[in-house]
Amino acid sequence: MAAHIPVMLQECLDLLAPQPGEVMLDATLGGGGHARALCEVVGESGRVIGLDKDPDAIDVAARGLAPHYPQLHVVHADFGEMAEVVAELSPGGVDGVLMDLGVSSMQIDPGSGRGFSFQGDEPLDMRMDPTRGESAAELLGRVDARELADILWRYGDERHSRRVARAVLDAHAEEPLRTTAQLADVVRDVVPPSRDGLDPATRTFMALRIRVNRELDALAEGLDAAVEVLRHGGRLVVLAYHSGEDRIVKHLIAGEVRGCTCPPEIPVCMCGRTPTLTPLTKKPLRPSEAETRSNPRARSCRLRAAQRIRQEDGHGDP
Repeated sequence: MAAHIPVMLQECLDLLAPQPGEVMLDATLGGGGHARALCEVVGESGRVIGLDKDPDAIDVAARGLAPHYPQLHVVHADFGEMAEVVAELSPGGVDGVLMDLGVSSMQIDPGSGRGFSFQGDEPLDMRMDPTRGESAAELLGRVDARELADILWRYGDERHSRRVARAVLDAHAEEPLRTTAQLADVVRDVVPPSRDGLDPATRTFMALRIRVNRELDALAEGLDAAVEVLRHGGRLVVLAYHSGEDRIVKHLIAGEVRGCTCPPEIPVCMCGRTPTLTPLTKKPLRPSEAETRSNPRARSCRLRAAQRIRQEDGHGDP
């Protein structure tokens, strides 16, 4: 397994601006690279709450990271449980929330056995939490060509979505696709090579992974929860790797910055909503060329950040 390299680590630390004694929440613990850095800054007088829906990630962090950092609290939970976890471990809220979306190195590396990678031959599962929901193989067994094409287009930006959907379901009807190699071979037969060298199966695998784990729905829930648990002045940093993810983050931050949801033709606000966030990034930050060379998985990352409005600014919740 390749060593975990946290993406845009210095940018995350600069924007979260953690201080000794503060409480930080890493909502996507993964390989633990970001959490380790946060633990170093907040020190033993602070606290880092690390969440992950993947039990393997929780096990790795509990065995390899938590013994060295008593300030780290590792919790098996997804975004939808964020508020409940914070209410139990830090009732006053947290000073920063980091959300590093997508898959971690331990999940996608060949040999993980989770079905995220098409570089080997693994069971076609793709669930981040294998104890919940349906696998990718089960999904392929129940959708029709129209629904599968929609999944590939919406979540993978696959231009050949209809062609791929028909080929995959035809192959699946002849002999159920149970492994990543079987699926990748079918896709490669019908999708032409790309100019940038991207494997033809990449977009299909990404789309199925996002759909199987309902990542975009969970992201919207997680962002709402993140704003809720932030203390006034607390900061939110989100790393997105997919255009759909980034749009959700962009719109959430814009809505919380705006506050009022009344139609523009209404001269006086009727909804009563006030702004809760102020943006820290005008446009998404991108990794440096040096980082993408040393860590190719960072190349599609977009970082957005915002700060919870302080009470003394006269806005936000009491």
